[in-house]
Amino acid sequence: MTDHAPNSGTELDRLSGLVERVTYHNGENGYCVLRLKVKGERDLVTVLGYTPTVTPGEYASASGNWVTDREHGRQFRAVFLKISPPNTLTGIERYLGSGMVKGIGPIYAGRLVKAFGAEVFDVIERTPERLFEVDGIGAKRAKKITSGWADQKIVREIMVFLHAHGVSTSRAVRIFKTYGQDAVAVVSENPYRLARDIRGIGFLSADTIAQKIGIAKDAPMRAQAGVSYALSEASSQGHCGLPYTELVKLAVKLLDIPAQAIEAAIAEEIAQEVVISETVDGAPCVFLAQLYHAEQSIATQLDRLKRGSPPWPDFDADKAIPWVEHKLAITLADSQKAAIRLALASKLLVITGGPGVGKTTLVNSILTIMRAKQVKALLCAPTGRAAKRLSESTGLEAKTIHRLLEIDPLTGQFKRNEDSPLDCDLLVADECSMIDVPLANQLLKAVASRSAVILVGDVDQLPSVGPGQVLADLIDSGAVPVIRLTEVFRQAASSRIVRSAHQINQGVYPSFPQKGEESDFYFVHADEPETIASIVVDLVKTRLPKKYAVDPVRDIQVLCPMNRGMTGARGINQALQAALNPPNENSVEKFGYAFSVGDKVMQIENNYDRDVYNGDIGFVTGIDREEEELVVDFDGRSVIYPFGELDELVLCYATTIHKSQGSEYPVVVIPVSTQHFMMLKRNLIYTGITRGKNLVVLVGQKKALAMAVKGKQVERRWSKLKERLVSL
Repeated sequence: MTDHAPNSGTELDRLSGLVERVTYHNGENGYCVLRLKVKGERDLVTVLGYTPTVTPGEYASASGNWVTDREHGRQFRAVFLKISPPNTLTGIERYLGSGMVKGIGPIYAGRLVKAFGAEVFDVIERTPERLFEVDGIGAKRAKKITSGWADQKIVREIMVFLHAHGVSTSRAVRIFKTYGQDAVAVVSENPYRLARDIRGIGFLSADTIAQKIGIAKDAPMRAQAGVSYALSEASSQGHCGLPYTELVKLAVKLLDIPAQAIEAAIAEEIAQEVVISETVDGAPCVFLAQLYHAEQSIATQLDRLKRGSPPWPDFDADKAIPWVEHKLAITLADSQKAAIRLALASKLLVITGGPGVGKTTLVNSILTIMRAKQVKALLCAPTGRAAKRLSESTGLEAKTIHRLLEIDPLTGQFKRNEDSPLDCDLLVADECSMIDVPLANQLLKAVASRSAVILVGDVDQLPSVGPGQVLADLIDSGAVPVIRLTEVFRQAASSRIVRSAHQINQGVYPSFPQKGEESDFYFVHADEPETIASIVVDLVKTRLPKKYAVDPVRDIQVLCPMNRGMTGARGINQALQAALNPPNENSVEKFGYAFSVGDKVMQIENNYDRDVYNGDIGFVTGIDREEEELVVDFDGRSVIYPFGELDELVLCYATTIHKSQGSEYPVVVIPVSTQHFMMLKRNLIYTGITRGKNLVVLVGQKKALAMAVKGKQVERRWSKLKERLVSL
């Protein structure tokens, strides 16, 4: 879920009327479909919105927008929905008779309205002793009625308070569900608790509410919440913690308050164990508690999984190896044979190596041998693309880690964990360089102690987008047996993509083909950013499709070292969209992008409800302006996005190399410019080049490529995992 400050500033329509019917109401999230009797409207009006409770006979006031539904016709979508007690005698009777106030059914509702008329609510609230005037109401029933009424009143007051402070109704329901009757007190005392306790509300939203209720910029509670916010920002750069001095500097910059206030806040947050003080290589650091505990847990799980013997009978490797060579019609190298022997005898193993060194063949051989002996294997990878590739290369079902662990879309929690582990003898996880600390922790926790684990990945690629560098730490620690494949096989060695990737990885400037020589790896020289960008567009639109008969949108992917600048993903995206699928009158403009049918798009955050994940690539197949919905096809599956949630998508004619991890494309084009000097690191270019299956074209300055090849120094990621693993 994204965190946005509430209220985007668009003008909302207003509507109010009597609730005739509650067609649908979800008690979990408050979503409802109401039928309202509205003055001036001949038919009942359908209103969609969120409210914790609603009953026929009540009065609804809504702010939102009119939409036209293909099936259901004209509807009103409410952003804010306020429910008030009814004010007509019929409404009051329906309301009281609905069972929403304990102790009153239709019969007593009729009697109460007859006795007190429109003043019935005042009687219940202010002079409850008068209830005894009604036939059949004794002390017990009177008590039920007054306490039931009080509950309803509190819900209403909470919603009114939250609306007044700019909180949309759907968020207000979530707040009410979390804190119940204490919601107003919690939000008034410390709105920053919302960011900690409620999924989908972050620091920025909480900060907006805090400003509205008059909390000072330098208030201790803001500084304390800001410490966690600063550490969250650092975690999006790959860090699990930060050195104390760096944290103070970052928080001062983000919150615009003095360092002393931040230092006091850090001390308080450490005392409350929201953050944890620890050293990394002797330097004092501060960690977000959940990342600190996740690293601790990874070390504990690996220690547990290392113990004991594999859950299968001993294999005779001398027989198994020739058997699998014959079965798969392959000849294994000595390094691969040694790797198979180790895999058959290991409980926990890492297999790493670059392109063309036979990782796929090795994993396939191990699985073929194991399955011949009825060993039950489960296969997974961090992204849908990577899982699909693993499936294609092994012929077995492979799932994303999220699907394998059975994520619950409502809570974001996994159903598979230490109490309900995965049922397998062997778990194989591919593309492990992409797995961050929180996900590695969840995956390892869900593996039963008897099961064996093989982790496969290319450690020289970029580390995960999320915090940590799990695969590198695991290998560097020496805590687990590692097979490092280095021999490039003859077939792969004929590919200049593979040869160049290995050269770059060793810090050697790659060799390019002579003029007129056929190759799968080229460099097109250009100096100026404008020229680089226009050559990239020309290659994608015209030259490559003409020469190689490839589809410019589906087969070619432009990968940029960074987002910014003329040769960054954002700029090239706009230029490619204009060249390949220009926006038209049916396009929808949202969050800085124009989306049209046919556009290539990427999901940029995990959305468990829609079952789409950060990095998934799809194509826009439909735009419904009346419904305000856009449809995207992800590998044959249609996913619907309301216009208001299109900030989860970006155009993807070009994307960053970071975002391309775990994917493979027939043709890759990479602009390299000294404009990107900050990002020009060896593992970045190496990762980009190894995404290309059949053809890779670099466009730009040879000087920029030389900087990247020399630029071994990768920015340090602050994490204590390696230290923990070394001490196992």
